[in-house]
Amino acid sequence: MSSRKGHLRLGAFLYPTGHHIAAWRHPDSLVDAGRDFRHYVQLAQAAEAAKFDLVFLADGAGTRGDNVDFLSRTAHSYVAQFEPLTLLSALAAVTQRIGLVGTASTTFNEPYHIARKFASLDHISGGRAGWNLVTSSSALEAKNFNFDEHLAHARRYERAVEFAEVVEGLWDSWDEDAFVRDKASGRYFDPSKRHVLDHRGEFFNVRGPLNVERSPQGRPVVVQAGSSEAGKALAARTAEVIFTAQQTLGDAVAFYADVKGRMAAYGREPDDLKIMPGVMPIVGVTESEAREKFDALQALIDPAVGLALVSTVTGGFDLSGYPLDGPIPELPETNASKSRQSLALELARRENLTIRELYLRIAGARGHWQLVGTAEQIVDALEERFVNYGADGYNVMPALLPNSLDDFIRLVLPELLRRGLFRSEYEGRTLRENLGLARPVSRYARETATS
Repeated sequence: MSSRKGHLRLGAFLYPTGHHIAAWRHPDSLVDAGRDFRHYVQLAQAAEAAKFDLVFLADGAGTRGDNVDFLSRTAHSYVAQFEPLTLLSALAAVTQRIGLVGTASTTFNEPYHIARKFASLDHISGGRAGWNLVTSSSALEAKNFNFDEHLAHARRYERAVEFAEVVEGLWDSWDEDAFVRDKASGRYFDPSKRHVLDHRGEFFNVRGPLNVERSPQGRPVVVQAGSSEAGKALAARTAEVIFTAQQTLGDAVAFYADVKGRMAAYGREPDDLKIMPGVMPIVGVTESEAREKFDALQALIDPAVGLALVSTVTGGFDLSGYPLDGPIPELPETNASKSRQSLALELARRENLTIRELYLRIAGARGHWQLVGTAEQIVDALEERFVNYGADGYNVMPALLPNSLDDFIRLVLPELLRRGLFRSEYEGRTLRENLGLARPVSRYARETATS
C-alpha cells in the first residue's frame, strides 16, 4: 500500500429497505420503510454515532418506468417514499453532526427554489446541508413537468451549468454580517451588504436577491452524480463531492485523475473535490457467512424484475423479446443516463454475461461496486482504491436496512479504525469542516479584495 495520508470519507446512502432490488422481500425488512420516519431516524442516528460524514438521499420526480408489473414488484421505483428535503429537514432536528445531502434536479426545478430550500436546510441543520445536483434521466419524469419529451442529454447539462451558476450567485446574495438587526437604529440589515444578482442567460432570468441570509457554511456543499463526459465537466466546474460508479481499480484511478485534472481550468484545486464512489458491502464474520447473506437476497429476485432492471440501466429498451440466458443485444446510445448505460454494457461484454447473469450482477448495487466478504477483505479493497487515488472515500450503499448498515458499523468500521483509515471523532460541526472542504468566499468579497 502507498503512504497516502489522511482518512477516507464515508456517506450512508439510505434507500428505504436497502439497495438490493429484492431487499423489501427479505424477512428482516420493514416493508413500509419508505414512509416510516422512525426508521430513518434510527438509520441517521446510527450513522452519526459511527461518525459517518453524511447521509445521502436519492430522488426521482416520478416513478421509474411505465412497467406497472415491475413497479408493483420492487421498492426501488419511487412509488412510496418521502420527498428528500422534507425528510432531511426533519432529520436535522434529531441529529447534530452528520451531513444531510438530498437530490434535486436542475431539469425540473428553478434555481431560486433550490437556492432557497437548501440555504434554509443549512440554517435548520446548523451548517450540514448538501445538494446532490442531477439532471434527471427518465423521460417519464419529464411528462410530469409539461414536457412531451425529455430534454436531450447535452441540453440538460447546458441547462445544469447555468442553473448551478445562478444558485451559487443567489447563495452570495448577502454578506456574512449583512443582518445587523439593530433595534435602536431601526435598521434590520445593512443595504451595502445586499447584492442583487440580476442574472440574464440562455435558460434563466433571475433578479434576486435570495430571501435567506448567507448560510452557516457560506454555501451548502454541492454534490454531483454524473460520470459522462458532460457530467465530469460539470463536476470539475461546480462539484465539491462526486458520487460515481466504477467496477475496477484501473477505471477508478483513471476517473479520479481525469476529473481532478480538469479542475485547474476553473481555478480550482484537486482537494476542492472529494470523489466518493458508491459501494455495496455485504460483510460477515466469515466469508461463507457473507456469501449466505448475499445469496439469500439474490434468491428473492423475480426474473421479471431482473429483466426490467437490465432494460432500464441499458437505456430503457424493451428486452422482453430476448432470451434471459442469451447475450445482451447491440443497443444504440440512449438519451437517458449515458454513464450508467455504458457501465452496464461494458460489464456485460467484458465478462460475456447473459441478460440473467447481468441482472444478478447489478440487482444489488445497480452498477456500483459490490463487495462480499469479511471485514478484512472489504477493508483491503476499500484501502486499495483509497491509497492508489481511486477514491477519497465511499458512499456506502447498504444492501438490506437496517441489517447491512449495522453489519458495516459493527464489523468494518473497527478494522478501518485499526488501520487509521477513518476518524474516531468529528473534526467540526459543519459538513464542510468534516469533509475537509474550505469555506467559500462570496464573489462580492473577492471583487472587493481585488479592486
